[in-house]
Amino acid sequence: MQNVVQIDRLVDDQKIGRFNIKLLLWSFLAMYADGYDISAMSFAAPELVRQWHVPQSAFGIVFSASLFGVLFGAPLLGYVGDRFGRRMAIVLGSVIFGIGTLAMMWATSLDQMTALRFVTGIGIGGLMPNTIALNSELSPKRWRATLVVLMFTGVTLGSSTPGPVAAWLVPEYGWKILFLIGGAVPLAVAGFLMFTLPESVKFLALRHSRRGELLKTARRMRPDLTIADDAEFVVTQSADAAAGRGGGFLGLGPIFRGGLALITPLLWICFATTLMANYFLNNWMPLIFEGNGLSPKEAALASTVYHIGGTLGGFLVSVLLDRFGFATIAVLFAVAGPAIAAIGLSGISHGMLTVLAGTAGFAVLAAQFGNNACSGLIYPTEARSKGAGWALGIGRIGSIVGPLVGGMLIALKMPLQQLFLWAALPMAVGLVAAIIVARLCYRRFRGFQLDDKPAEPESALQAPHVKPAPLTP
Repeated sequence: MQNVVQIDRLVDDQKIGRFNIKLLLWSFLAMYADGYDISAMSFAAPELVRQWHVPQSAFGIVFSASLFGVLFGAPLLGYVGDRFGRRMAIVLGSVIFGIGTLAMMWATSLDQMTALRFVTGIGIGGLMPNTIALNSELSPKRWRATLVVLMFTGVTLGSSTPGPVAAWLVPEYGWKILFLIGGAVPLAVAGFLMFTLPESVKFLALRHSRRGELLKTARRMRPDLTIADDAEFVVTQSADAAAGRGGGFLGLGPIFRGGLALITPLLWICFATTLMANYFLNNWMPLIFEGNGLSPKEAALASTVYHIGGTLGGFLVSVLLDRFGFATIAVLFAVAGPAIAAIGLSGISHGMLTVLAGTAGFAVLAAQFGNNACSGLIYPTEARSKGAGWALGIGRIGSIVGPLVGGMLIALKMPLQQLFLWAALPMAVGLVAAIIVARLCYRRFRGFQLDDKPAEPESALQAPHVKPAPLTP
């Protein structure tokens, strides 16, 4: 009978079982729906260009509208997750972007598309930081990065799905089928998540009023233990949380204190540069490929391989990140730049173009998966959703700029080779930031492995002193 339960040990000592697998599957489905909606607009655009008789470059603002919504949704619903619970924020985000996407079936102008894409972006932005936080806080330390990255492979698989839909269903049912699927799936997933998704035990342990839910979740997580009804749960709090500092929507202190003052802004740069390159490629590749001689089906399938490559990269980074930390991401930045630039080479075959698109997706998306996982590892529990949310939110500046710059360059009729050189440039900037972050994390954690607690207290590069805070009914 367990009368004193250390929350950290409760989580870290668990063996991978039904609890973790169900959490991973449900989170994967949420990310799958998210990824589908992110890419659906780019695959609908070629058909809308033909039907609405608008120039390709006009879609730059439409592509960026959802990303601009993410800029608001990520910190806003990140705050909701830290204040009211990860599960509530995840369900709310799924409902928002599901309704917004479904409504696009009735859009009749680019202005309406732009407004609805902004709404979907708010939901998409809130979903990511909270799924990162939830999986980070319910996964054992030795598997934490792996499970977070595996969860995020749902994004790339979801992003690859509109390609086949555009290739085989749009010719028969029209562009609206893309948004019918994109709206119905997240709403169905949200309904299941409401009743099946567990709440973070680390979050619940800081809320005395939710003790009953904490007991139920802890017993589901650890069926190998017999936890007493009157068990005392002990959670390790940072000095800021214990003193009540750093709360509120804009209380950013916890994500800059204790050695994070340099890591946080550099992590934002890593997010912004990968997202800039990713959304440049993700949104414009179908239109660019069609404009350079590929059939609509060839363009859709070549673009789909970009996301398949990202899925494979996600599996690889899930294995390497636990062992080599942020150094893994720095290597991926180094691979991504040349791969993107090579897509624009003249005279290459459709097969080679597909291979290069897959290689670029492998490196770019794997780097972004690594960024996501790291944002859920380095911040303390009380600020984890906020830390991940602000990283995603600030990073979305890059995802907004990427499609807009792409539209401007296409409007200028820039040669294909120069176009993809521009797309590769952010990865060079991100490489510098990633190398510095890898070095800072190595010093902070005294090794490659990442954690929300530094290796030693009372260091200039490390977190403030922490103390256990017993929780009573």
